[in-house]
Amino acid sequence: MDSIPFDELELKILHALEIDGRAPFSRIAEVLGVSDQTVARRYRRMVASGGLRVVGLQDHHLLGHDTWMLRLRCAPEGAGTIAAALARRPDTAWIGLTSGGTEVVCITVPRTPGDHDDLLLGKLPRTPHIVEIRALQLLHRYFGGPQGWLRKNGPLTAGQIAALRPAPPTADPALPTPADAPLLAALRRDGRAAYPELRRATGTSESAVNRRLAQLLASGACYFDIEYDTQRLGFGLASVLWITAAPRHLHDVGRALAGHHEIAYAAATAGPSNIVVTAVARDTAGLYAYVSGELGHLKGVEHVETAPFSRRVKQLTYSPPVR
Repeated sequence: MDSIPFDELELKILHALEIDGRAPFSRIAEVLGVSDQTVARRYRRMVASGGLRVVGLQDHHLLGHDTWMLRLRCAPEGAGTIAAALARRPDTAWIGLTSGGTEVVCITVPRTPGDHDDLLLGKLPRTPHIVEIRALQLLHRYFGGPQGWLRKNGPLTAGQIAALRPAPPTADPALPTPADAPLLAALRRDGRAAYPELRRATGTSESAVNRRLAQLLASGACYFDIEYDTQRLGFGLASVLWITAAPRHLHDVGRALAGHHEIAYAAATAGPSNIVVTAVARDTAGLYAYVSGELGHLKGVEHVETAPFSRRVKQLTYSPPVR
């Protein structure tokens, strides 16, 4: 079943939520020139039919947590089952099937070194239908995380963006501690959870929750992001590009890729290729135009392996509905 594209107002609401995931509907409505009720109604509709979720996340790169990208070459009959099993793990994200459904691509952030060893040395090697395992450590992020794709492609004007951008934090910054686990878990489930709900989840007062959240946001270690049905943006094709750049050009290539409108995520990686990106295009012709044009002419790029997603299995925190 084809996805019905988001309309102009829905795109603006998405862009507003990417700028400030906890912005009150009243502030979004004022900036967009519509009523509070209209924003609330469209939000609920996008949640119900477009998979929209606001989620609170930790910036693992800023916190220095090891992040890995897995490439699992599988027998065709087992790839979907393996991807679904990985999607149930809390330490995985951005899972998809590429190479005609014979390869599972997955980002994982092990909570402990033991989790990493258990997955890569224990569970996966014993899993039937896995033919080859490649585990590639991500070394440096050029784009992604707190930097959302709509900041490059969204419909809001510079003035609207400035009006929606949260005020600079006044709280003293603080990094997450184990005591923050209940708060972070609640925000991961629903980044727009109201303070009474966060109070119940943490067992503290609303003022304490408000103060602690402000400290975590001020540190940059926590941020809010949005998940949604990307096909409804009109960009129906997403691909992983494994790029080899000459080492002396690596950083310049990565920074250039971060500015390309097609790039939703870009990072330096260990392994045969030294850069991995997620690129989005309207169709195969658009992907070809990008690979043969702006990317192909980028100084320092020596090789590109293109792997379109045949299916997205998990985004940041949940599995989108199968269409």
